[in-house]
Amino acid sequence: MSVLIWILAILLVSIGLAGLVLPALPGPLLLFAGLWAAAWAEGFVHVGTRTLVVLALMAALASLADFVAGAFGARRYGASPRSVAGAALGAVVGIFFGLPGLLLGPFIGALLGELSARRGFLAAGRAGWGATLGLMLGTAAKVALGLSMLGLFLVVRFL
Repeated sequence: MSVLIWILAILLVSIGLAGLVLPALPGPLLLFAGLWAAAWAEGFVHVGTRTLVVLALMAALASLADFVAGAFGARRYGASPRSVAGAALGAVVGIFFGLPGLLLGPFIGALLGELSARRGFLAAGRAGWGATLGLMLGTAAKVALGLSMLGLFLVVRFL
């Protein structure tokens, strides 16, 4: 049984790490689930409740930072709600086009969303830039917190 839990933990941590940079996956939550499963596999002997609570808070903060940064970036540059929704949709569609899609998807989505709100091309361009900048900042925060979660788990487990 312990081997199956370890396999599940490794799978969840791996998918969670990928989800830190892929917008369609809830990376921090999957990473936390994997770390919790690893602690469970050892009967919570090395990693206990306090550490898991801190990891859960870090996962929640990483998830929140991702949404807040994207919305902040778009709003900071005057985006409409349609532009924010377009940026989110563009980020998801962009996954299928590799790194260029991940970078251009939010911009194009925000641009089209802003144009559909009947704003000018200059305002749409600013909204697209803001959404892209927000997505990049949110991803950076999510990656930093996710790697910190993994580091904290390893330090507590092995020291």
